[in-house]
Amino acid sequence: MKVLVAEDDEHTRNGLLEILEAEGYQTIAARDGKEAVELFQRDRPDFICLDIMMPKTSGYDVCKQIRAVDDTVPLIFISAKSEEIDKVLGLELGADDFIVKPFGVKEVVARIRAITRRCLAKNREPGPAASFRLGDLEVFPAELRARRGNDTIELSLRNVKLLELFHHNPGAVLDRNTIFNACWGVDYLPNSRTLDQHISKLRKCIELDPKNPKIIHTVHGAGYRYEN
Repeated sequence: MKVLVAEDDEHTRNGLLEILEAEGYQTIAARDGKEAVELFQRDRPDFICLDIMMPKTSGYDVCKQIRAVDDTVPLIFISAKSEEIDKVLGLELGADDFIVKPFGVKEVVARIRAITRRCLAKNREPGPAASFRLGDLEVFPAELRARRGNDTIELSLRNVKLLELFHHNPGAVLDRNTIFNACWGVDYLPNSRTLDQHISKLRKCIELDPKNPKIIHTVHGAGYRYEN
């Protein structure tokens, strides 16, 4: 999924890009409102994170221009403007959510995942295959969640991609390049440590005993494997 981040403050913009990319999104960035409109028209992102107070064109006006041509693309206002009237105006213009600066990483992740769930549910093809199993774990891709018994596990978009990749290749040893290309993208510069750290964090979420994994097995010197 592609996300447009429109934010004139470099520190905030880079922070949002880092959060989104860590979650598994492809990102494009705008430094002002005019560039935001241009990038939206060119790249048609899946959803938008939009600052209000920006040079050249305000976030409110950007939202109006976007809604004039697309009234369905999800849009989140992220702004230091915290008065209730600002939030009301943003929502009346067609925003789906409103995040006030300064914000925490967990808040941004939770709101972005909520938007993503709506996107995935809307675009999911009709049919019974709304979930798949990996051992005793049932994964619901459109919900960004997995369940084991009565326990619910929250997942990032990238973790869902990883689990889908293992599900579609039971018993196969997946090397690092295969995993990076499928779950990070072909333009990503592979880093062995990045993958190992990510798998380690994923195991802590989905394995009953992360030190003795039953779902994602390490094949030393080769990659990772899921045994059906």
